[in-house]
Amino acid sequence: MDLDAITKHSASHAKPDGLILQYGTAGFRTKADRLDHVMFRMGLLAVLRSKQTKSTIGVMVTASHNPEDDNGVKLVDPLGEMLAPSWEEHATHLANAEEQDLARALVAISEEAAVNLHQDAFVVIGRDTRPSSEKLSESVIDGVTVLGGQFHDYGLLTTPQLHYMVCCRNTGGQYGEATIDGYYHKLSTAFVELSKQASCSGDDHRTLKVDCANGIGALKLKEMKHYLPQGLSVQLFNDGTKGKLNHFCGADFVKSHQKPPEGIEMKANERCCSFDGDADRIIYYYCDVDGHFHLIDGDKIATLISSFLKELLLEIGESLTVGVVQTAYANGSSTRYLEEVMKVPVYCTKTGVKHLHHKAQEFDLGVYFEANGHGTVLFSKAAEAKIRQLAKELEDKKGKAAKMLENVIDLFNQATGDAISDMLVIEAILALKGLTIQQWDALYTDLPNRQLKVKVADRQVISTTDAERQVVKPPGLQEAINDLVKKYKLSRAFVRPSGTEDVVRVYAEADSQVSRDRSSEGMCIERRGRGGCSR
Repeated sequence: MDLDAITKHSASHAKPDGLILQYGTAGFRTKADRLDHVMFRMGLLAVLRSKQTKSTIGVMVTASHNPEDDNGVKLVDPLGEMLAPSWEEHATHLANAEEQDLARALVAISEEAAVNLHQDAFVVIGRDTRPSSEKLSESVIDGVTVLGGQFHDYGLLTTPQLHYMVCCRNTGGQYGEATIDGYYHKLSTAFVELSKQASCSGDDHRTLKVDCANGIGALKLKEMKHYLPQGLSVQLFNDGTKGKLNHFCGADFVKSHQKPPEGIEMKANERCCSFDGDADRIIYYYCDVDGHFHLIDGDKIATLISSFLKELLLEIGESLTVGVVQTAYANGSSTRYLEEVMKVPVYCTKTGVKHLHHKAQEFDLGVYFEANGHGTVLFSKAAEAKIRQLAKELEDKKGKAAKMLENVIDLFNQATGDAISDMLVIEAILALKGLTIQQWDALYTDLPNRQLKVKVADRQVISTTDAERQVVKPPGLQEAINDLVKKYKLSRAFVRPSGTEDVVRVYAEADSQVSRDRSSEGMCIERRGRGGCSR
């Protein structure tokens, strides 16, 4: 490790004085003009992580659903998963080291993580369509090369596509071919095979309108369209030709505001969906004949998928375990429907994809979706091997169900939530079951819910337990919440500190909109009375 060369190159990517950043579930995110030094240093860190794991590591330059002027970066571990928690700490320490301490910080990480500095390193890099992303990715490459790492720059990719590439490279191609064509071919082949079983279940030609948030998803869907069968017509809106990234559009906007995005033409009962800026989230919606907007979020996506998977398992007669993983933000109606109607066990984890992903790995088939539309399905190695074996051996209805499950395995991006992959799974299931979007929506009725933010001087004054559903401190706050909840039917509420900003997030749901609003407002008043500021 040539520390003199690193110090010299780092001077071209100088850290702003006093800037402190935290690596979280989403990596680093802030204004793009404050990230040059972080990108260079994450290139350095990716090389160390590659050497330590003897694997290809990914670096994705994106800020997902954040405004266009922001940017960010996150590292992808060997099987396409999130960076290990201990290395999140290394990332934070390295990004915040002052210039004169950078070399010492690198040495400290190498020693603590027992990195063999003579080991080869390989890093793959992707970026979204933000104006700042190309320049920032060059800073990543500068960090990789100065530490002697090899790299491949994929250029413009969705975040899930980079996760896929990393997984493919580290499984010797068993997961798929580590090219963009390999990605399109794997997903489209599985989709076509799965859709062939839908010949007697409704419309032969289905149309889906997709709001691409003026992001990378539009570019990649355009490339993929010629791989898809003529039976599915995908119409793109907010495709980046005009309009700003995530501005009044995209999955986060639709979910947060519970209304359609700008820039999309919606007729009554048309099936529509929105991606977020880096295409790892998807939300469905439609407007009914009376003009009322209906949101179908990650909860209902998980319900549709888990119900379908359970039906196939019952058909082939296999008792593989199925579990659905949610967060405290999941609507109570979805949890009750899954547990009481579908008889599927539901588990709750802390907010953050890494927590859901980890829990989902405990099942043969683990379904996880956050309400915001980020999620996927994980199949254990044993379950995947069993399903592929049954697809070869079984005949008639059982054989058909086993082959459908095999196609579903290939259609999901198991490395991470993937809007393109999830969209194709949903479209296939709706076609196979002959469901309209209205029928899907009618599986259960969401309880009215509301999410608010309360600004506070220090979010650390609140700590929680029970997957963030119960407040531990300050004393008395949970009791006050309990007293409010008791006043309303089917009411549930919680508060939790934000992981990224000095706000406390408030969630409330109840049997009616009036009850919901009174509950959430009461919680905000209670929180402000305990040291909060304005909303």
